[in-house]
Amino acid sequence: MIEVRRLSKSYGPIEAVREISFSATAGDILGFLGLNGAGKTTTMRILTGYMPPTRGEAVVAGHDVVRESQEVRRRIGYLPERVPLYYDMTVRGFLNFMHELKQYPRAKRKADVDRALELCGLTHVQGRLTGNLSRGYQQRTGLAQAVLGDPKVIVLDEPTVGLDPAQVVEIRKMIRGLAQDRTVILSTHILPEVSMICNKVVIINQGRIALEARMDELEAANPAARLTLTVQGPRNGLERIINDTPGVHGVELELAASRENCWTLHVDTRKDTDARGDIAQRLVNGGWKLLELRGAGAMLEERFLAATDNSRKEGAA
Repeated sequence: MIEVRRLSKSYGPIEAVREISFSATAGDILGFLGLNGAGKTTTMRILTGYMPPTRGEAVVAGHDVVRESQEVRRRIGYLPERVPLYYDMTVRGFLNFMHELKQYPRAKRKADVDRALELCGLTHVQGRLTGNLSRGYQQRTGLAQAVLGDPKVIVLDEPTVGLDPAQVVEIRKMIRGLAQDRTVILSTHILPEVSMICNKVVIINQGRIALEARMDELEAANPAARLTLTVQGPRNGLERIINDTPGVHGVELELAASRENCWTLHVDTRKDTDARGDIAQRLVNGGWKLLELRGAGAMLEERFLAATDNSRKEGAA
């Protein structure tokens, strides 16, 4: 779906993107990570046809972003960090306008808009002004315009910034649903978000690709280190039973926002020990429900910090 080959972009003497290459296929949710100024936004603007590259090429859904820019725009949905809404339009009116702006067939407009409203949970507010919606529903409206016309590629820039925990969970569910037969690029600074919903990650640093890997590869590279668990049951005794597991040397516990009587635990383990099986067995034997156990998020954090170490040191200096 997406092929980026030796792509570069210069602004005068400043090279914002330097010969980057990466790819994503149908069904991928690709987490695109980097510090501020690393080149993420420039790359997304090139992929969406907003600006041309200086060198190299990018192919989206089989079409070159320079030579076939209009074809690319018809096959890509884009949600920038600041949702582009007209506050004096209703939700349906805004989506009708965007459908016309994107030059999709007029005969398909009602069906396309109805589908986007249903997919993003907006049918019951379609007659309300976008300016009177909550931040969460404004974000949903932005997502709805991005999925108009059933694009094969969707690019999302910080889609959960400013949302409350319940809204974040809802948006994440929608993103997972969108990726079933599409390619989604998710640009964010929230590393746990990437580990929760992405199956591939690209880290860009100082305009160059510092890491391209699938999430299962990261987990396989270091299955232990730091684990994240979601557990349902009483808090009493929960930290103690995990702390007593061989190989565990630290536990942080917090109330999970999305479920009642659930806890999120961040468990530090020795890197030469895979304590996952023992932890799971102890929890089940103790009467707790283990709803989730992940190891890739911590590994992603370690790899991100390692990939951006020079940039952070230069910024501090």
